Amino acid sequence: MNEARLILVSHHLCPYVQRAAIALAEKGVPFERRTIDLAAKPDWFLALSPLGKVPLLLVRQPDGSEVVLFESAVICEYLEDTETGTPLHPADPLARAQHRGWMEFGSSILGDLWGFETAKDAETYEAKRRALIDKFSRVEAALGGGPFFAGEKFSLVDAVFAPIFRYFDTFDMIAPTGIFDGLVKVARWRAALSTRQSVKNAVAEDYPARLRTFLEQHDAWLLKQAA
Repeated sequence: MNEARLILVSHHLCPYVQRAAIALAEKGVPFERRTIDLAAKPDWFLALSPLGKVPLLLVRQPDGSEVVLFESAVICEYLEDTETGTPLHPADPLARAQHRGWMEFGSSILGDLWGFETAKDAETYEAKRRALIDKFSRVEAALGGGPFFAGEKFSLVDAVFAPIFRYFDTFDMIAPTGIFDGLVKVARWRAALSTRQSVKNAVAEDYPARLRTFLEQHDAWLLKQAA
């Protein structure tokens, strides 16, 4: 096994992996990534992952043993509890609870986003597009002056939403979706997150090409829009 204290088991496109990678980078914690193919999950991964999903965080103990953490929210909370780098949650319990709620809201957006990107017909595509517009409109109403969700301080909410916005960097190169039309605060937040180094480094340079291949494999209506 690798001698790194923390190993993030990853997949090239997974947004949940990205949020963990962003949190690790923002905390300034050294870690290594071990990327797998979810279409051909290795036996060692299946033995470690109760849900068969990424991310996993392998935490090496002083005696050389490893503890496996699964679920991105759990991993991020563990990092917040144990690492001394910049706090990514508010100190106030009420504000912290609100942030956790918006992190869950971000996860619900990913559910609609999956339906949107894998839609094979115009009706499904439009239904998911409208669902995303509704959810981002709620986000717009919750945002303040920026540049980040909680103002000047980068938080775990930002780590959750940055991978969501990254999808649209590729989508926008294919066909306009109109999802962010009129959402001035959301657009500003998206732009601020796109320049953050931790966000940039959360994926490899071939991410856009891999996402486009994913769309082709799923016969995505978005590609037909472009045609």
